[in-house]
Amino acid sequence: MAQHLLADLIRQTGSVVIDGAMSTALEKAGCDLNDKLWSARVLIEEPAKIRQVHADYFEAGANVAITASYQATEAGFSERGIDSKTAYGLIAQSVMLAKEARADFLARHPEKDPKSLLIAGAVGPYGAYLANGAEYTGDYHLTERQYRTFHQLRMKALVEAGADFLAVETQARLDEVKVILEMMAEIDAPAWVTFTLKDSAHIADGTPIEEAAQVCGSHPLVDAIGINCVKREMVADALKRISSVTDKPMIVYPNSGETYDPSTKTWHHPVAGPGWENFISKWKSMGAVCLGGCCRTLPSDIVQIAALMKEAT
Repeated sequence: MAQHLLADLIRQTGSVVIDGAMSTALEKAGCDLNDKLWSARVLIEEPAKIRQVHADYFEAGANVAITASYQATEAGFSERGIDSKTAYGLIAQSVMLAKEARADFLARHPEKDPKSLLIAGAVGPYGAYLANGAEYTGDYHLTERQYRTFHQLRMKALVEAGADFLAVETQARLDEVKVILEMMAEIDAPAWVTFTLKDSAHIADGTPIEEAAQVCGSHPLVDAIGINCVKREMVADALKRISSVTDKPMIVYPNSGETYDPSTKTWHHPVAGPGWENFISKWKSMGAVCLGGCCRTLPSDIVQIAALMKEAT
């Protein structure tokens, strides 16, 4: 029977800090991620750097480390001539690297409760594999069998390697999530589920966010529902809509506030944009209990988020 470690932690603390971007931290460490495999390329070439990123986020105050498996898929690795057995091993390694970082952190901080530090196995959408931004548009269509074939090896590897739960994240399409929910039930794997947004009322494929939240909220293995990889200004209204249809804990890990210019492939930070202090306490007051960062966030952001969450208790 599944252990609901995230749900247990939420009940015990009411405040769970998620880590920040893996890719941004790896780029800062000198990794070239201009690749269809993105951070999964580093799993192959420089896995020690992934372990260090996890360690840095634990030191910053994160309770949850999300594995570097968002872009690590059987299909993606196959395009590089990597067979299924090796792909399984690489995905499993993403869990082991996070576990090693956790063990090292606990050795340095024996006062910390091991149950307060969890490993979330990242399950990105099919759109992420396409590497064309489809996880933000939902502009793709697969059959149930095709979704199953795409997700099966990764989900199996993450669970068997000992991820505490799955982070079904950056999801753009409700039909894809429904298939993943069925697969979770078959392997008895709990998860959080987070969507990307078209606007504050709809997930990326145009489905009303209330409908998506109801589907996930009725599933016994879903321990938290929310949004990630979105503009911070879209969050409050989305949280209001989610909480109107489900009592499940809510989770938010948005982008940093920078904007992406696809023509130059660069990020630009607003000169005088609002900071985390303008958002965290509000989101928490609305019922978001799991908070962290996505694209362009770093350990320094997680330090700030953790402090603001503590102030908001």
